[in-house]
Amino acid sequence: MTSSPIRYRADVEVVQPNESDVIRDLNSSFDVILERTAEDYDHGVRSVHAKSHGIMAGTLTIDPDLSSELAQGVFASAGTHAVFIRLSTNAGDLLPDAISLPRGMAIKVLDVDGDRLPGAEGRTQDFILVNAPVFQAKTAEKFLGNLKLLAKTTDRIEGTKTVVSAALRGVRHALEAVGVESPAVNTLGGAPNSEPLGETYYSATPFRYGEYIAKFRVRPLAPAQVALTGQEIDPKGRRNAIREEVRAQMQGMAAEWEFAVQLCRDLDRQPVEDPTVVWDESEAPFQRVGTIRAERQDSWEPQLVRQVNEEMRFSIWTGLAAHQPLGNINRARRETYRHSADFRARINACPYHEPSGAAD
Repeated sequence: MTSSPIRYRADVEVVQPNESDVIRDLNSSFDVILERTAEDYDHGVRSVHAKSHGIMAGTLTIDPDLSSELAQGVFASAGTHAVFIRLSTNAGDLLPDAISLPRGMAIKVLDVDGDRLPGAEGRTQDFILVNAPVFQAKTAEKFLGNLKLLAKTTDRIEGTKTVVSAALRGVRHALEAVGVESPAVNTLGGAPNSEPLGETYYSATPFRYGEYIAKFRVRPLAPAQVALTGQEIDPKGRRNAIREEVRAQMQGMAAEWEFAVQLCRDLDRQPVEDPTVVWDESEAPFQRVGTIRAERQDSWEPQLVRQVNEEMRFSIWTGLAAHQPLGNINRARRETYRHSADFRARINACPYHEPSGAAD
């Protein structure tokens, strides 16, 4: 039997004295990536998750009759919201898909009312997820060390990266054979070359959930998607194999995902300040609060790709105060996401904006 969820209070966060210094250094490292890729591509791209594999329009339908614990923030009232969905991989350069990396899913929910987070424009709520339940680093300072290494290899020696990725996939298979998972191996290029539409995505880091604290999960529901779970894409001879596969799949099926929340029930066992800890589902189960649906469509339709890839930014700090990002990693993401988006808008002479409705 699970315990009652922990109510949010300000002291669940512990701010480190060096956070502003780390954020400054993160921005400097991201600048290396942003400037190098802008020079190479003659175009500004995102400092992380630069490469898109699918852009879709859809809806989020919030379940009716949710319990008081689940009817919070965006999910306080039943109804349907338009959404934009972006599928990606995590590198800051536009690598060939033979270099296999973790997947990401960004969701922008439109026409959301409520008190906003500081600096959050418009009436949207962003959710940014990855296909792993935990974050790769415990603190922003530790993530900075990893980022400095990645910055040095950004958009360089693609052939070597491809060979290294193949070797790391072999390492991953060997580790899995003895029951070991390695987020580090996945991040460096050893991740399975998985079908994005069959993957389950997690917030990895915690957030306010109205009166409570939670992590988020989005997993496939449509039978055609579930059939893709665990399948891998063969990228041989195709630089954009993932994009091609997602496009072919979406032209033949409607996609549907369950949106669920995992309420924190023990701050020691489900910590706020350490996103490398898995929250045990037997102690803190995921509970469904809605569904996301994308009808059959061209997931690489040029106008929508431009609208979402070039004219929008995604940030966990765009949204309601009821879904305030929590923890050291999330606090660092606030300024770094803005920094990256501002660079891209300036280089491309294309200001980003928050859409105001499904037809915008």
